[in-house]
Amino acid sequence: MDESSNEVPTQSAPVKDGRVRFVIDSKRSRFTVQAFATGILSAMGHNPTIGIRGFSGEVAFDPDAMEANGLRLIIQSASLEVQDDISDRDRREMDKMLKGDVLEVSKFPEIKFEASHIPVTRLGDALFAATVIGNLSFHGVTRSQSVPVRITSLGEMIRASGEFALKQSDYKIKPVSVAGGALKLKDELRFSFEMVAQKQEPAD
Repeated sequence: MDESSNEVPTQSAPVKDGRVRFVIDSKRSRFTVQAFATGILSAMGHNPTIGIRGFSGEVAFDPDAMEANGLRLIIQSASLEVQDDISDRDRREMDKMLKGDVLEVSKFPEIKFEASHIPVTRLGDALFAATVIGNLSFHGVTRSQSVPVRITSLGEMIRASGEFALKQSDYKIKPVSVAGGALKLKDELRFSFEMVAQKQEPAD
């Protein structure tokens, strides 16, 4: 059962008049996680960059009303992979540790983020900003997460970009530690994204 902390009430809100549903195109989107090394041997290590390959989601957006709702993002935990230029052996070891010891993908196969009402501020003709406050379910824990986003409306497509940070300890994840703690990762992870979403035509 998920443990909860500071959750934001959410509900499946219907798309109102003027709002169009957009579906994320993961092949044209980018989603990465930056981790940071610490410890007495950190100068010999590196700050791993982790790519998120498998994700899907959708949101309803009305640029005229400057509102969005019904945001839902689902990440496949097993799709996270180390992107750094390292040896195949090191990559296999890091991926094994990431999926087995850190994410525990067999127990927690999905990471979910959901937000209902999202106020939007217009910055220009097609440029908007929003602070998305929703519930992030990660590693069996659900917490409120704030994500600042820049949005570009391109008619049949929207592009959203931003970054946010979280602490692994908030989600009961033990940061990676090797060499007796001489080299380990800091508690904070920084996520960055550039999402492309295509307009979904209403069903007949």
